Amino acid sequence: MAERREPPKPGTPEYRWLYGDPDETRATDVGGGQKRPIPQSDETRVMPVVLPPERSRPQRPQRPAPERPGAYEPPAPPRRPTAPPARPEPARGPRKRGSWKRRIMVVLLAWIAFLVITPLLAMQKVEEVASFPSGDRPAEQPGTTYLVLGSDKADGLTEAQKRAIRAGARSTARTDSIMLLHIGAGPDLLMSIPRDSIVAVPGHGTTKINAAYAYGGPKLLVQTIEQNTGVRIDDVIQIGFGGFVDVVDAVGGIEICPDKRMDDRDARLHIKKGCQEVDGLTALAYARSRHAQQLGDLDRARHQREVVNAVGKKAVSPWSVLNPVRYWRLTNAGASTLTVSEGTGPWALGRFALAMTSPDLSCGVPISDLAVHWDAERSKRMFRLIREDRTDEVGKALCTESGLPR
Repeated sequence: MAERREPPKPGTPEYRWLYGDPDETRATDVGGGQKRPIPQSDETRVMPVVLPPERSRPQRPQRPAPERPGAYEPPAPPRRPTAPPARPEPARGPRKRGSWKRRIMVVLLAWIAFLVITPLLAMQKVEEVASFPSGDRPAEQPGTTYLVLGSDKADGLTEAQKRAIRAGARSTARTDSIMLLHIGAGPDLLMSIPRDSIVAVPGHGTTKINAAYAYGGPKLLVQTIEQNTGVRIDDVIQIGFGGFVDVVDAVGGIEICPDKRMDDRDARLHIKKGCQEVDGLTALAYARSRHAQQLGDLDRARHQREVVNAVGKKAVSPWSVLNPVRYWRLTNAGASTLTVSEGTGPWALGRFALAMTSPDLSCGVPISDLAVHWDAERSKRMFRLIREDRTDEVGKALCTESGLPR
């Protein structure tokens, strides 16, 4: 039976009667006069508190102890973990400049390829015809002389265009335009030979030079010119009506400057006096007309050179190269109606086209009268200067628009 506890004494803690007085000593006799303290059975024991292990936390960096004894330094605030320093990006400035340079180079190479390939493709449409006679011919001469022919064959024209200029359909072509172009060490010379020029045609007596083409084509015409002038023909280039119209239209039309109103029913030409812009069909009619002019065939030859010069001024403009559409049209214009002599390649055609754009000298063959007889003295001197490539000595007395002496 449990021992009855006495109520607490005055002045003692309120709960000491319940848990016992720690100052009260209780002991038991163990013999020999010795006593051992007996623990109180109902005394509340203080149990040690075991704290749970703390999570691992980053150790705060310890600051070194202050140098001065007894000095207090507050702890540093905790540092947040910082991200590793970003790697510097490589400089892109030079790379961009290099990229633009490569792009520009690619564009330039593509453009050069276009400028070169386009005429090569156009050459595939050009017809090559045997144009040089057999037998004796003048020896090789300095410079290069082209025989330029304008055929009245209506290939390349639409039916409406044929009716507009009364071209019709012909089984054989005639040449309304005959010119010599000489290029060499001196000035480039473009000289018209009127189709009504009276000359000796081999095998056909003395007649109009245009008859040589009708009798024997380009071979007989080359032979006739070489025997009457002594000038060796190096290349023959012939273009038809359709090609002529296409070339003028490809450059956007040309400007002509007739000195009077022209009404030619045969050529279907009706234009006013003064400078004006015309299209290819009107330019062709202007180059063919001879009945609305005072000098007939001589004025027609002059108009033909005028048209050639006008086309040349447009063709050599930078826009003809910078505009791909115009360059394509101009290069291919007339290619299907163009006929060249054997051996006339792209290089010869390129030199011809460049010289035709702006000849330094433009005149008619020296003649003595309106019947178109060549002037015996002046024409021989002109032909000699061409043979010897001395066109720098051709003066105004030899080179006139009509060919007549001043």
